[in-house]
Amino acid sequence: MEIQRLKTLDRTGWTLRGQAPGAESVAAHSYGVAVAAMMLADEVRSRGVAVDMERVLRVALMHDWAEARLGDMPRTAVEYFGAETRRKAERAAFDDIVREAAGGLSYSELHEDYEQRESLEARLVKAADIIDLLVQALAFERAGVRGLDEFWEGVAGRDFRLEGVASEVLNAILQQLAEARREISAG
Repeated sequence: MEIQRLKTLDRTGWTLRGQAPGAESVAAHSYGVAVAAMMLADEVRSRGVAVDMERVLRVALMHDWAEARLGDMPRTAVEYFGAETRRKAERAAFDDIVREAAGGLSYSELHEDYEQRESLEARLVKAADIIDLLVQALAFERAGVRGLDEFWEGVAGRDFRLEGVASEVLNAILQQLAEARREISAG
């Protein structure tokens, strides 16, 4: 029941930038991440790289469950709390949420993998997390919203710790998104 809260929990980054409540919920974002992760992993697999799709989808679906207890903290929260304090709080909240679940321990292990980006699957989900953010930013910009540059800044140079084919696929997607954004400015 607790995870149901994510359906009505607004993504803070958008509300802090003037979007009306309901512009995007954490659950809507998680769905977008799952779809992006599935498609990203399918493309990587089609090019000969072994990817555990079940792991990808499980990690994508649960990557933001801690927000059911902590809320959707904006990136700027790290400036005030520190990255380690935020990480510990998210770890504790996630573990408390899944403690009674039949798969609780495995859920915690998958979530920790996501946080540490130890597996290819976790790194693909993190890339999908950013892809979904950029797709949503692009949708807002196509609808006339301005002032979202900060979401795009530094993405091209970000290290997702992907190599070879996975890196090539991600870079092509990021380039396509950047090109779609340039078309808005040119149009």
